[in-house]
Amino acid sequence: MPDTLNLVLRNETGAAQLYAHVTGSDDKGIIVMSADGKTPYRPVSPKDTLQPLGADCAIPLGGGGSSRTVTIPRISGGRIWFCKDKPLSFFLNPGPSLVEPSATNPADANYGLDWGFAEFTCNAQELYANVSFVDFVGLPVSLQLTTGDGKVKTVPGMPADGLQQVCAKLEAQGKADGKGWEKLVIRGNGGGAPLRALSPNAGAVLVPGLFDGYYQSYVDAAWAKYAKEDLIVNTQFKWGDVTGRSDGTKLNFKGSDGSTMSFAKPSAADIFTCSTGPFAHAAGVSEEQLNVGARLAAALNRSTLAANARQPEGETVAGYYKEAVTNHYARVCHETSLHGRGYAFPYDDVGASGGTDQSGFVNDPNPKELVVCVGKPLGT
Repeated sequence: MPDTLNLVLRNETGAAQLYAHVTGSDDKGIIVMSADGKTPYRPVSPKDTLQPLGADCAIPLGGGGSSRTVTIPRISGGRIWFCKDKPLSFFLNPGPSLVEPSATNPADANYGLDWGFAEFTCNAQELYANVSFVDFVGLPVSLQLTTGDGKVKTVPGMPADGLQQVCAKLEAQGKADGKGWEKLVIRGNGGGAPLRALSPNAGAVLVPGLFDGYYQSYVDAAWAKYAKEDLIVNTQFKWGDVTGRSDGTKLNFKGSDGSTMSFAKPSAADIFTCSTGPFAHAAGVSEEQLNVGARLAAALNRSTLAANARQPEGETVAGYYKEAVTNHYARVCHETSLHGRGYAFPYDDVGASGGTDQSGFVNDPNPKELVVCVGKPLGT
């Protein structure tokens, strides 16, 4: 893996100016790339909260059809942010910790702007990058990775009108089942064109109580089914298969060390976040239990747990999201995105071994160049 990587950032939005910001960290702390696109900026800890970043870290890409090459060092937990017409505002808290733009806080300086991002990690082992809908659908972002041996790997992401399609489908689903999916649609000032479509997690921040009780009937049915038959989960790791049964209130699996791994009935919020309730990274929870929990959470988001007693190896993409109670946001994202790829919930990378990727990633241990295009799908 090289010490640096070239990012080619392209504006195909039609906006007169598109700004990029690159953030992440390494073993020394926070990194934000400077406006010159080549100098890493390392902010120092401020004394107070919500302090200015202290440097110009908005990288102008130019008007429609223009591109700019940015050279980055190795960065983990990175994001490449884009915003039409105006730069995004980042702030610092003591630590330092970076205060990123929020899609769920109407008081945030960036809330009314049109922005989005791609995620990446570029470390000593490989480059891994993906398009993400985990927080929201906004500006369409696509990826094209050229490897050191000349291979080209592409994730086209959403079509140019993907946001409009997603919003229309969410509003139709809300009208059909009355469960509030239309509340995920955020429009610009005055209720104009869609600005973004929030995930259920983000929507519940803006609309407290949204989707409360939504999954209850489905979870009850699944837990009842596995009181009568085994549920087998393949950890796809050193622990192999684990077998579970429900006692009516908990799904209990025997761990590889003989211990019991128990999962209480999750709420809708637990399922959408994949990280609370029975799926939480709590004290005493083993890596094996977290692994099993990830596969249960993925099956619940896709509403395949009750239908398929072998997870996730018995799964097919064609069988996802077929129940009335399901993560319709994730369904709509995959239905709309080209090739059906893009993270729509936190464990969207879980799937049958050798199955079709849903998570919309590119990776390689020897990357040459990553093109990130905004507004127009690459490779189509």
